[in-house]
Amino acid sequence: MNKLKALIAMSGGVDSSAAAFLMKEQGYEITGITLKLFDDNISYKKAEKSCCSLEDVEDARSIAYKLQIPYYVYNFKDSFDEHVIRRFVSVYESGGTPNPCIDCNRFIKFDKLIRRAEELNIDYVVTGHYAVITYDENSGRYLLKKSADRKKDQSYVLYAMTQKQLSKTLMPLGTLTKDEVRVLAEKHGFINAKKRDSQDICFVPDGNYAMFIESYTGKKYCPGSFIDKEGNVLGEHKGIIRYTVGQRKGLGLSFQQPMYVCKKNPRENTVTLGPKESLFCSSLTASDINIIPYDTISRPIHVMAKVRYSQSAEHATAEQVSADRLHIEFDRPVRAAAKGQAVVLYEDDYVIGGGTIE
Repeated sequence: MNKLKALIAMSGGVDSSAAAFLMKEQGYEITGITLKLFDDNISYKKAEKSCCSLEDVEDARSIAYKLQIPYYVYNFKDSFDEHVIRRFVSVYESGGTPNPCIDCNRFIKFDKLIRRAEELNIDYVVTGHYAVITYDENSGRYLLKKSADRKKDQSYVLYAMTQKQLSKTLMPLGTLTKDEVRVLAEKHGFINAKKRDSQDICFVPDGNYAMFIESYTGKKYCPGSFIDKEGNVLGEHKGIIRYTVGQRKGLGLSFQQPMYVCKKNPRENTVTLGPKESLFCSSLTASDINIIPYDTISRPIHVMAKVRYSQSAEHATAEQVSADRLHIEFDRPVRAAAKGQAVVLYEDDYVIGGGTIE
């Protein structure tokens, strides 16, 4: 009987390296690949906690050599630029807060990469994500659920996966904790066993989004007015792309109480500031939605909803109001639900779906 084949997306980090080891242990015929997503000079400054550097490629190659598996680098730069970087810039310019990791998963790792696997007659794509994919025989659908390690769970950034993508993907780390993964890697002598996790956006490794956007577009974003919710001018901002909803530090103004970015209006070139309580909302709408356990949400359902990766989920009622739009009512107000971010719905440990906050 021929072995099942798997294409392992290897970033150079410990997670994808451990995933490759586990798949080989399970008897798969595996091939390691690293995605070349952007030119090395696209970022003007390197950072310790970034990923996708030349050093990361060499780490991935080293692990592949140790595992005695084929290893290749795939050039996906054009697709990454179109679907991730340009979207990142566009959302910032329109006053939103983008989530490029979700776009990368959606359009690159689980679209372009699965297509490449099919072209090569490879059965599965494997990643080092902390999440679990299961198959429900009653409904005949693939499901996505939280990982065993709740601190590392990445189901939030995977909500857009389609049934086909879920059926073609394996995530062997979903039942392990990060500590267990590091122990496994150290036991088998992986050079990246103690390597720090990447925490920054790969193409903006030092976190200076505004400088990256200006360098990428060649534009200068004009100063404008900080205003309060009544429209009173509070001071001058340095360009709308330099601010995100929920931001408190770096405003360059002094107030009697802490003030936060509550809204950005690119048409008027204004940034609205307000006290902490101004950040909270009780409802939102989301578009460009994806539902996992069923085709549509046919009636209002009670769920847990997350509006940011780092925030806790809150009790809410979700209703699908059109083919591509959700309306969410929260049991209690949530903080800093920003346009461009994702709202992701859960029922127990399972991802129901989500969409982009309007």
